[in-house]
Amino acid sequence: METEIARRLLNWYQTSQRRLPWRGHADPYAVWVSEIMLQQTRVETVIPYFERWMARFPTLADLARAGEQEVLQAWEGLGYYSRARNLHRAAQVVMEKHGGRLPSTRDELEKLPGVGRYTAGAIASIAFGRDEPALDGNIRRVFARLFDVTVPARSPEGDRMLWQLAAENLPPGRAGDFNQAVMDLGATICTPRMPACLVCPVEALCLARQRGVQEERPVLPRRRETPHYTVTAAVIQRDGQVLLARRPSEGLLGGLWEFPGGKQEPEETLEACLEREIREELGVQIQVGAHLGIYQHAYTHFKVTLHAFRCRLVDQQEPQALEASELRWTPLEQLPEFPMGKIDRQIARRLLQEG
Repeated sequence: METEIARRLLNWYQTSQRRLPWRGHADPYAVWVSEIMLQQTRVETVIPYFERWMARFPTLADLARAGEQEVLQAWEGLGYYSRARNLHRAAQVVMEKHGGRLPSTRDELEKLPGVGRYTAGAIASIAFGRDEPALDGNIRRVFARLFDVTVPARSPEGDRMLWQLAAENLPPGRAGDFNQAVMDLGATICTPRMPACLVCPVEALCLARQRGVQEERPVLPRRRETPHYTVTAAVIQRDGQVLLARRPSEGLLGGLWEFPGGKQEPEETLEACLEREIREELGVQIQVGAHLGIYQHAYTHFKVTLHAFRCRLVDQQEPQALEASELRWTPLEQLPEFPMGKIDRQIARRLLQEG
């Protein structure tokens, strides 16, 4: 039985859906890639990455055969790099355990690395036509407003209520279109701030709108103050080459290359911080030289201000990978071949410009 909410949204979607390169794609692999890329990332940012990815890894088998460094390089700049590593591992699992065919059921999809309840529901409904609900940030907001959900959306009770509402309004046989319709509504009309209620196809059915509390829904926890850290990085050069360290595969920026360094401790100068970090990470002594710029970046849960310095080794001892997974001396012209986070890429570009 189709609800009035589903009927109106499906009618609206027929004429107002966004034109996106992964929609209507014959290969479920493309839907999967897009859903992973769209996690915590805006559509306009994802589109060029998706197109380049599909050109580089056109099939699931191509992705499974690729090396981790190639995968991370294709992902560079998109952030949340665990998504890329999980996507790569999951492709290998699909090749090994599913004959190269992406599973079509939510239960089987959820067993793949990096695929949670929402992503499994989205892939199952959009790529395979399964009657599965999906609940991303946009969909949570839409249902929290439509039904004026007053409990916090991310609490266990709120989560249970919103999944139930999504399932109850799911039109049999058209779950994929419905889930995408609600996503589009949340992205274009039912936005976090100043929703365009007057042009919303379900305005008349929205309890939060009727009660004038649409901008107060969903109920969210108070934001905590974001920690800020000062960090340093050493650009150590020798014989026309620069030293790079590869981060461990797990954790923040896992598998990416960086200029070694670390976080400043209280009452510690930047130079002393860098000397200590290099001693702890590489087991060598350095002389800190010219300042090479200040770089800032905001991660999900913290912000950093990084100070880069040109440095040189003060003895003949070879640096050791005490904390990194690998060290590499590389010519400057080869820096673009190493996948890096945003700050380290900025430093690399400056080095290339200065020669």
